[in-house]
Amino acid sequence: MTTTWILLRGLIREQAHWQGFDRHLADVLGGEHEVRCVDLPGNGQRYHERSPTTVAEMVDAARAELGDEVLSRRPRLVALSLGGMVGMDWLRRFPGELGGAALINSSTARFSPFHQRLRARNYPRLLRDVLLSRDTENKERAILELTTNLLAPERLTEVAREWALIAGGRPVSTANSLRQLWAAARFQAPARLPGSSPVLIVNGGGDRLVSPCCSQALARAWNRPLSVHPEAGHDLSLDAPDWLARELKSWVVTPGA
Repeated sequence: MTTTWILLRGLIREQAHWQGFDRHLADVLGGEHEVRCVDLPGNGQRYHERSPTTVAEMVDAARAELGDEVLSRRPRLVALSLGGMVGMDWLRRFPGELGGAALINSSTARFSPFHQRLRARNYPRLLRDVLLSRDTENKERAILELTTNLLAPERLTEVAREWALIAGGRPVSTANSLRQLWAAARFQAPARLPGSSPVLIVNGGGDRLVSPCCSQALARAWNRPLSVHPEAGHDLSLDAPDWLARELKSWVVTPGA
């Protein structure tokens, strides 16, 4: 039986920002696995929609897009940052519906203070170069410089140009950016994790946007395994795609996972 994997990105990001990780993961997992991506309202193929202001509404939108046929197969979720918050709420509200969830560099107000969830030293640049910038390539470069550690300078420039083209075709409005940030800031994960779906917490130990303490706190509170890349940043699938794919494959074959 084919196992379906769902990939979900974070704040103001879309499926194209996986930068081919979906195809790479499918190759690593092998023929009995299929990998597909989902966009949250306001991002990607759904950029023309109004972003919800609660994580719960984002869960509802993702489930509606997948439909009953996919959900009946108990897909596994791989979710980054805000996407991880969607995964947490999904696990809470629909226990057993997911076959598992890998939550990457995510956080919750229940277990971590806001200054760890979005490091204070980044506030000026996020405001100036991301939220208010009219220079799309400069905005994408700023995002990459905040979220990656391991890209060579020429590769970072190349990706920034590619992402500027993505933003030109499917722009995320300032209003939608703020709605998503508001939803993320207020999100409260459950104190305990209901159901039996396996959960893996994944972290880039060099994350300069969100403190690694947030993933540590989540793993500790829920008593779930924590997998850490010691050098990678927030955008783990871009910084260390081979490592991440191997970790996810290992998680699949681990007894009880």
